Amino acid sequence: MKKRNKTNIELYVINKVKEQRVSFDYSQAELADLLNLSAGFIGKVESGNYTAKYNINHINSLSRIFNCSPKDFFPLTYIK
Repeated sequence: MKKRNKTNIELYVINKVKEQRVSFDYSQAELADLLNLSAGFIGKVESGNYTAKYNINHINSLSRIFNCSPKDFFPLTYIK
């Protein structure tokens, strides 16, 4: 089975979440716990070797955790 690469918009969102995670000094495991996800999920999302990614529910929960708007994880304009 062919591995599906993450799209540019998915990578943008993942990087924005990682920036917030690092600025709040959360480990991947700590953030996963706050999201009620498995300890390895964040690592899989942040890795280029897995297809795991955040969904809209994750983004909504992340905005609560980081006290920001869900739109803060998205670009202002279209990404190719």
